[in-house]
Order: sequence, then structure tokens, then C-alpha cells
Amino acid sequence: MDSDTTPRFFTPAISRPALLAAAGRILAPALWLGLLIGISFIETPLKFLAPGMTLGLGLGIGQLVFAAMNIVEVVFFIVLAASCIKRGLDRAFLWVVASTGLVLLAKVALIRPFLAKRTEAVLAGVEAGGSSWHYFYIAADGLLTVLLVTLLVMGVRRWVLPGR
Repeated sequence: MDSDTTPRFFTPAISRPALLAAAGRILAPALWLGLLIGISFIETPLKFLAPGMTLGLGLGIGQLVFAAMNIVEVVFFIVLAASCIKRGLDRAFLWVVASTGLVLLAKVALIRPFLAKRTEAVLAGVEAGGSSWHYFYIAADGLLTVLLVTLLVMGVRRWVLPGR
């Protein structure tokens, strides 16, 4: 079929780079949200309820899982930020992206190092465990959850359901 006879619904309304950027602005927060819910809010609390799970074993597994999760979160943020390098994006969307980056930075660069030190101390038998840093980490994950849901709603309204 030549371009004159191509049905309208097959005609791309948006360039391929713009389509990939819009996909990044929706898929990165969606996948990140799934990771966050799965690890932080489901796996981690349940892990300590498993029969035979010791505090030391749980903390050791947690160190590995959260180190890997934080790396994946940074990758998701880089994809999200790269998908925003375009003129014409809503300022509100960019503010939410920037806020997401700041919360992630605080979580990875400020909170997690303190938690890692506490975990090492507990594993070495120097401390008994429990720390207010865990609450800060949970709060950061809760805030990230709200920000990622906000990004998804904004992205779907703008790029999936325009005009509604």
C-alpha cells in the first residue's frame, strides 16, 4: 500500500523517538513501582515470617536484595530522566520527576549507607538491631510510591488518553 491508501489508524501520529520517550515516561515508573511494591512492601516483611528465618540471615538477604534493587531504581530513574529531554513537557510532570530523583538520591546516598552500617553491626553481634533509619527508608519508599503513581497518572492522561 502506498501512503495515500494506508488506513488512517496505521499512520503514525508521532515520531518514533517521541513515541519511545513517551513509552519511557510511562514504562519506567510502572516497572519501578512494581519493583518497589514487590520488594519493599511484600517480600521484605514476609521474609521475616518464614519458618527458620533468623535475623542474621534476613539481614544478609536484605543487604543483597536492596543493593540490587537500588541499582535497578537508579537505572529506571536514568531512563525516566532521559525520556524527559524534550521541550514541551508539563512543568508539573518535570517537578514530579525531579522530586522522584531527590527522594531516590536521599534513599540511596543518605539513608541506605546508615542502614548498611547498622546491618553490619548487627551481623557482627555489636548491636541488637532495630533503627530509626528503617523508618526513614520506609518513608522514602512510601513517598516514591506516591510519586511514581502520580507520574503514571500524569503520563497516561497525557500520552495514552489525550483529550480525555
